[in-house]
Amino acid sequence: MKKEIIVELNKTFEGSAFFQDGVEYWMARDLQVLLDYSEWRNFLVVIEKAKEACYNSKQKIADHFVDVNKMVKLGSDSEREIEDIMLTRYACYLIAQNGDPRKEKIAFAQSYFAIQTRKQELLEERIALNERIRAREKLAGTEHDLSGVAYERGVDGQGFARLRSKGDQALFGGYNTLQMKKKLGIPEKRPLADFLPTITIKAKDLAAEITSFNTKKNNLQGETAIAGEHVKNNRDVRHLLGKSGIKPEELPPEADIQKLERRIKSEKKGIAGNTLGKLEKKKQRIHKL
Repeated sequence: MKKEIIVELNKTFEGSAFFQDGVEYWMARDLQVLLDYSEWRNFLVVIEKAKEACYNSKQKIADHFVDVNKMVKLGSDSEREIEDIMLTRYACYLIAQNGDPRKEKIAFAQSYFAIQTRKQELLEERIALNERIRAREKLAGTEHDLSGVAYERGVDGQGFARLRSKGDQALFGGYNTLQMKKKLGIPEKRPLADFLPTITIKAKDLAAEITSFNTKKNNLQGETAIAGEHVKNNRDVRHLLGKSGIKPEELPPEADIQKLERRIKSEKKGIAGNTLGKLEKKKQRIHKL
């Protein structure tokens, strides 16, 4: 496919998209034209195949294919109501995949929506990763504050480690910190929280926040009292998660958060380097003029 055709088709597909409440969508009648289907009834056959593929991928059809009616102008300046369908990017991708790739526009659409869908997936993945990193940083800060509060009330470093392990035991249904590391295959010297999913990190953070607050409010003293408070709060948080069917000890471990942080820093340096390189080339071009 020639470059100029690709550029033109890209503009056409981009220009046909609509946005509503932050959601990008296409109208089926417009997509019919974009994909060179002359008959609506023939295009509906392809849409039905796409709906079936959507269902098989365990996605809700109603989330990606929304039936609507709209008014269109006729030659006599009168209007007529016709059926149409609002399509998400994923729906358009499925429709394109069920089309004839020998047609130039369909071949383009298959690649276009595949790339756009992958971009969306990468964006969602990065947002989830950043949320997990922020939650981990928040937990580290909360536990640091709690250790300071506990130290002021007679709990040393080893005592705080025992206190935190008892809290984990309450949160993870009987598994203490070391046992959870063994269960999840985490190196003994690495922090458990570096391998936990976001929901569990936030659960630990909430319990620690409450312990710190109540320790100061009730002027608790000594390891026994503060540990008892921490166990109670972790047990309460576990009960709250249980109402939604979540058992923290049954959730699989996630990728080492330290490795993910290093990867993000490396990517940022790469982006910065590429940007500087482009700016430098632009300056050189300007200088030659």
